[in-house]
Amino acid sequence: MADSLHIDPRPRVELRGISKHFGEGETRVNALADIDLTVRAGEMIGLRGPSGSGKSTLLNVVGCVSEPSAGWMRLDGDVVYDSHWLRHDLRRLRLMKIGFIFQTHNLLPFLNATENIAEAMELAGTPWRQARARADGLLDYLEVGHRRYAYPGEMSGGEAQRVAIARALANGPRIILADEPTAPLDSVRAHVVMDLLARIAKDHEAAVLVVTHDESIFQRFDRLISLRDGRLVATEEIKRPGNVSAQAALPTL
Repeated sequence: MADSLHIDPRPRVELRGISKHFGEGETRVNALADIDLTVRAGEMIGLRGPSGSGKSTLLNVVGCVSEPSAGWMRLDGDVVYDSHWLRHDLRRLRLMKIGFIFQTHNLLPFLNATENIAEAMELAGTPWRQARARADGLLDYLEVGHRRYAYPGEMSGGEAQRVAIARALANGPRIILADEPTAPLDSVRAHVVMDLLARIAKDHEAAVLVVTHDESIFQRFDRLISLRDGRLVATEEIKRPGNVSAQAALPTL
């Protein structure tokens, strides 16, 4: 586990002048307009705003799923966009540098918890035995090791979301992107998931960006960023208690 006093201070996410539009002429929609944003290692950032404000589009741009229309972007020290993609292997970039967490867990129903996580590592070239060992370690880290042989249909919503978080951590990404990860959960389980994400940010020296409409979790972030009509309109620093350390150490690759 990383010592919070010695977290790498370098930014994991840097955006300068990022814009994204769809269509042209009278049908043009400006989804993002001149976004500047820096997220450092160990930070958990909340993205809020009304529907259509650009939150999910911003997440997709940072995740290298959607190409910006203009601007500059550096991820984990690697400039990946400067008016055009500078990396041709975006699939590999996403696989190794970025972990995705969604509203629904999207676990494969025919694989158990360990297998769902190990599969992501095998796609990256990790040997089968090593992948399963790290998968089991991640399940222990997220306190669902006792469910390693359970299939998604046998898990509670909170358990399935923890397994999905473990899958997002499979290849040791330094950037975690979560789109409404607490939406399907009750308030107790939602707060547990947010505590886990905060813990991961510190333990793994990751930048965590979370899109949310859930006002009950706003105080869990380090910063809360508001978007409207594709523009970053406000940033609020949140003073919150230090994170509780994980009971199990984060397994290494």
